[in-house]
Amino acid sequence: MMDRKISRPLGLALKRLGVDGAFAGYASVFGVLDAQGDRVAPGAFAASIARWKAAGQWPPFLWQHDPGEPIGRFDRLAEDVRGLAVEGRLALDTRRGREAHALLKLGAIDGLSICYTPVAAAAGAAGSRLLRAVELHEISLVTLPANQAARVAWVKTAPPVPPPGRAEAILGNLRRAARVLRP
Repeated sequence: MMDRKISRPLGLALKRLGVDGAFAGYASVFGVLDAQGDRVAPGAFAASIARWKAAGQWPPFLWQHDPGEPIGRFDRLAEDVRGLAVEGRLALDTRRGREAHALLKLGAIDGLSICYTPVAAAAGAAGSRLLRAVELHEISLVTLPANQAARVAWVKTAPPVPPPGRAEAILGNLRRAARVLRP
């Protein structure tokens, strides 16, 4: 029998430079007792993911569960052996998206949290609840996730934005050089 080790992303691992604000992580991790006394069972998201996919969209990606603060979008949601794996992009053209991106790069925030309605649940050990099926409403980037294992695993970083006027100065220099070099 072959011994397989499943690695799990912990914290934040920065990738190569990119301009799209891409990120990936786990919005929920199976079997972890969360701050509300719930554990999510494998398969709990399957029907909800199928409904979202059939509608041609994914749940909103919000800042701290605030419906007035969308910060990006998801490109992929899927259950794997660990939990609800997510991939998406931050909206870097928005103030809150840039702030979220900066905080992720700094490692100051990396929690993910889900808003859901239980569809099927059972009593668990020591008064906990085992969620067998849930309807997923939204996923948020949060400071303090209820499920401590639900985290952004990596985020791409964007190149620095030149200071105001810098691009214009560079273009001006290029135009002057082009005039001088013209035959």
